[in-house]
Amino acid sequence: MSDGVKNIFISHVHEDDDELRKLKDLLAKKGYEIRDSSIDSSKPNDAQDPDYIKSQILAPRIQWAGAVIVIISADTHESDWVNWEIEYAEKCGKRIVGVWAHGASDSDLPTALEEYADSVELWNADAIIAAINGETSDWHQSDGSVRPPRVIDRYSC
Repeated sequence: MSDGVKNIFISHVHEDDDELRKLKDLLAKKGYEIRDSSIDSSKPNDAQDPDYIKSQILAPRIQWAGAVIVIISADTHESDWVNWEIEYAEKCGKRIVGVWAHGASDSDLPTALEEYADSVELWNADAIIAAINGETSDWHQSDGSVRPPRVIDRYSC
């Protein structure tokens, strides 16, 4: 199922930097190497101007990525940055995959992910890889139940 290295932008709140590492480790066990262009504590962003951060730091990183993964946790839905990253990824025509962190609930879903996700998966490497590759467009609720499929039109930046 794996086809090696993937350029991915992983949208998350900084409190979930540990989940970010765990996600990369989970996928690596299946031979799926993630080159992650997101900002985390290992490569912090010291800029202060939100417009600069969006246009000069985040936008090029999302454009570079082949897909965007969103780690869904208890704090994700409150993040304006995560919602902006999802909306920008949608404008760029990127595949958007939500991944439920352990302990997250349906109320933690960011608004933009609700609108634009191609797939939302449980913490399962095979399912996440299939979603990134476009082999599935399943939408799993946090309890594991599946929502009916829906079509989302995509446009390029």
